[in-house]
Amino acid sequence: MLTHRFLLWTLGLTVAVVAALPVTAQSDLMARARALHAQVPLIDGHNDYPWALRERHVGGDFNKADITEPVPSLMTDIPRLRRGGLGAQFWSVYVPSGMQGKEAVRATLEQIDIVHRMTKRWPETFELALSADQAERAFKAGRIGSMIGMEGGHSIDSSLATLRQMYALGARYMTLAHSANVPWADSATDQPRHNGLSKFGEEVIREMNRLGMLVDLSHVSPDTMKDALAVSEAPIIFSHSSARALCNVPRNVPDEVLATLPKNGGVVMVTFVPGFISQEVADWGLKRSAQLQLLRAQYPSSEAYVNAGIERWTVENPEPRATVKQVADHIDHIRKVAGIDHLGLGGDFDGISSVVQGLEDVSTYPNLTVELLSRGYTDEEIKKILGLNVLRAWRQAEQVAARLQKTRAPSTATIGELDK
Repeated sequence: MLTHRFLLWTLGLTVAVVAALPVTAQSDLMARARALHAQVPLIDGHNDYPWALRERHVGGDFNKADITEPVPSLMTDIPRLRRGGLGAQFWSVYVPSGMQGKEAVRATLEQIDIVHRMTKRWPETFELALSADQAERAFKAGRIGSMIGMEGGHSIDSSLATLRQMYALGARYMTLAHSANVPWADSATDQPRHNGLSKFGEEVIREMNRLGMLVDLSHVSPDTMKDALAVSEAPIIFSHSSARALCNVPRNVPDEVLATLPKNGGVVMVTFVPGFISQEVADWGLKRSAQLQLLRAQYPSSEAYVNAGIERWTVENPEPRATVKQVADHIDHIRKVAGIDHLGLGGDFDGISSVVQGLEDVSTYPNLTVELLSRGYTDEEIKKILGLNVLRAWRQAEQVAARLQKTRAPSTATIGELDK
């Protein structure tokens, strides 16, 4: 029997992705998609709503962006979350790489505060989930399980004590690095410093394992991925990444890493970032960046000229559109290389400036489910992708933590001691 949460979002679902099918086929596929979303929690690995709220409404003032109603400036609000059939969300508490030290720690804490306040302000919709069981229980009660994911190892300022306190406040994964290296781990988009993890970086992984905090390898270099997989005793995740074989950008996961996931038990949560999905979009982004550098060289003292020039170039060279079908192609590829048990979804909504056609906001998840159904994915396979794989990996990480805590005390190692 379908739960009442299912009835809250069945109206208004987009069917553009199946518009070419006969009306009966469209209806049948969307009905199956809706039923699957009602049976298991769709768990998204990455949504930047806390940062978007903090940046656009200083202090994260919910009164200035009441998400019980549609908020045009955001990709996330409660009506669209319900229409999208979301069951649980890792809310990203993102800190840009330009923030370091105490400033980064404070910005992380301020966003953790946003998630806590959100779950208390709208308790009928959101429930803070500190374990896989709690996330599943929230879903069954008709609420959206709300987890916290730190995006960037600079959030802990190279302190294991800070890591532990972030966990105590609810953080259940940490992305090891963002767009720049941290003092103990290499980013995918920076010059290598450690060729992976430093000794302190390895200790960070061990302490995360002991806590039960998921290790997130989105944004890190392939060498960091390999080092973390070698050290971690628990499954890792990629909270918002796709397949490098289909879109050759540093942020995506190479096949040689995908092939190791069955041994580790980890999960790649396929993202909806157009430049990580479509090679054509990625190539356009490189051309735009080159044009921007050229304009800045020509007009070093006039940002207005630079802005006008890049706007004109963008009008003359419009950004290509990535599609739902291309997102499904990444799922197909990861399934082929790593297996169906190692797939999930991580949209990166409210952290992106352009969107995949058919996946414009949090209301549109069923469009992807319909596309997978049209490709012959079984109901059980789709349930794994929606959330069962993540729940399994999370529970395994909790089991590893329970074992390690019996024999291992909290680490007091410092980066100064280990990375001399």
